[in-house]
Amino acid sequence: MAEYLASIFGTEKDKVNCSFYFKIGACRHGERCSRLHNKPTFSQTIVMQNIFQNPQHTVQLADGSYKSNMSDEDAQKHFDHYYEDIFVELEEKYGEIEEMNVCDNLGDHLVGNVYVKFRSEEHASAAVNSLNNRWFNGNPIFAELSPVTDFREACCRQYEMGECTRGGFCNFMHLKPISRSLR
Repeated sequence: MAEYLASIFGTEKDKVNCSFYFKIGACRHGERCSRLHNKPTFSQTIVMQNIFQNPQHTVQLADGSYKSNMSDEDAQKHFDHYYEDIFVELEEKYGEIEEMNVCDNLGDHLVGNVYVKFRSEEHASAAVNSLNNRWFNGNPIFAELSPVTDFREACCRQYEMGECTRGGFCNFMHLKPISRSLR
């Protein structure tokens, strides 16, 4: 029995634990979810919730689409500057970063989330402890350890192929890409 339970942990077959929280580190149901959100006590990955504010998502029209006065080129420069600032500061203060991803979703559970995977669990823990006492852009930072270990499982494959019909309200991560020059 224990072997069976271990084989279904974190999958849709698991009726106790939330598979979305396990894969994505966020769930659209939040605290109202009928399944458990097992927050890790140690992890290499942290999530800073709702910290990135995409300037292109500032004005929502009646049809649900968004209009911005900022060109795509200016928006990319803004994002690259933001990404570089966050990456450099976190790496200098807390330790080597393996991967950093910024969600470009519009759903409440993913909007503006920044996921950072550090080289070690100790660096991630130190970052969470310190960041929760800080502010960014006039807002408090809410950081926590995340169960996400493989971002390929958390990302929307249809979005990566340019075919996601759910748009920004998709329940899987739509990652905002950095420019080639920054990469």
